[in-house]
Amino acid sequence: MTTCTVIGILDDGWAGLSDAARTRLRAAGIVIGVGRTLELVRHHLAPAAIVRDMDGALPRVPEWTKSALADGLPVVILVTGDPFCHGFGAWLDGRLETPLDILPAVSTLQLACARLRIAWHDARIASCHGKDGGEWTSGASPEHPLYPALRAIAQHPKVLLFTSPENGPARLARALQTAGYGDDEIRLSVACRLQMADEQLFRALPLSAATQGDFPTPNVVLVEWMNRSAQSTPVFGLSDDEFIQRAPEKGLITKQEVRALSLAKLRLREDAVVWDIGAGSGSVGLEAARLAPAGHVWAIEKNAEDAANARANAHRMQSTNYTLVEGKAPRRLDAWPDPDAVFIGGSGGELAALIDLIFKRLKPGGRLVMNFVTLENLATATAALTAADATWDVVQLQASRSQPILDMHRMAAQNPVWVVTALPPQPPLSREEAHRGDMRAPSEARARTADAFGVSIQQATP
Repeated sequence: MTTCTVIGILDDGWAGLSDAARTRLRAAGIVIGVGRTLELVRHHLAPAAIVRDMDGALPRVPEWTKSALADGLPVVILVTGDPFCHGFGAWLDGRLETPLDILPAVSTLQLACARLRIAWHDARIASCHGKDGGEWTSGASPEHPLYPALRAIAQHPKVLLFTSPENGPARLARALQTAGYGDDEIRLSVACRLQMADEQLFRALPLSAATQGDFPTPNVVLVEWMNRSAQSTPVFGLSDDEFIQRAPEKGLITKQEVRALSLAKLRLREDAVVWDIGAGSGSVGLEAARLAPAGHVWAIEKNAEDAANARANAHRMQSTNYTLVEGKAPRRLDAWPDPDAVFIGGSGGELAALIDLIFKRLKPGGRLVMNFVTLENLATATAALTAADATWDVVQLQASRSQPILDMHRMAAQNPVWVVTALPPQPPLSREEAHRGDMRAPSEARARTADAFGVSIQQATP
């Protein structure tokens, strides 16, 4: 059977290939690769071999491959390093019906760690090898090419990164500074032009030095935290005074007790997409970002001073999965991805319209949590939820905190807050469910609602 072989190659070219890889290349009827890689082997190919440069033509590779195989030509596709380590292999494998023979080389990341004498088995691997998205800005979206790298760095003490000429070590270092990291937290090591005569290593650079570096390409990067355990903050349960708040009206923040209950009611998964409407100082949204490290929080705030505080808090907390826009909801929400969970801390007089919009956009199983301190807003919310045939409950939370008085302590009451949790209207019972009888159907609906709220209902067996 005619074969398609994917061969990993490094910049030492033919000399670094195995005998098996050399045999496949000599017998190839067509060889596909980027121009730089093709030049490493061109003089060793059969005179009749067809050479295809896939620079700028990546989508055509499956077409070229299928056509060559149909003509009975053995195909070799050249890639850098290990094809299945952020490489071309998985992409191609999903687009061809023919099984691939994989002859990998050592990954450039493994090679870099060998040069640096650093173990790599406990490292997280990520990539910023992609299109030029420009410099990282505070609140950049998940579409930015540096986003996967920054999220990996936020969650892991050692990260190995594939780079590109556009998204290189210096830009990465500037992005980390923009995200709130400092020289006392992060070190970058850069391995350049591995296996070439002018190979270079840059070891343990502070961010300020890396931002100014001129690093030859191609290169890969090792990012390491310094004393991370001593500087990390809790994932959950931040105190109010850890957030910058509006002055002189300090206290315009969702208090810790209410915040904890509201976040519990949101029931966030680690990859949740969260909306925070009326973000204020950002306390709920920023803690949600910590609870959903593989997700993203989209926040909106109409007050300029509060929005500035939320951005400052995001910078202090190095929250790279948090995007804040300044404006009044529901405007701007149409550009956001559908949410798994929504928190409303302030509605700007648009509460009923927001509830309607959110129920149309929530993903299946999603939930809405709202905080109110006035009876009027609570009444508006419950009326809108009832009109929408939603399932909802209300918790009134009134906490008191101890305060010193002389050599003793008294309890100072905080304002009561209503925490409303709502689920969109449940789909109607299926015909099969309806045919089971009028007595059983309501109990099934109650059980379905109870399951959504995370409680258990004991039912009698009919």
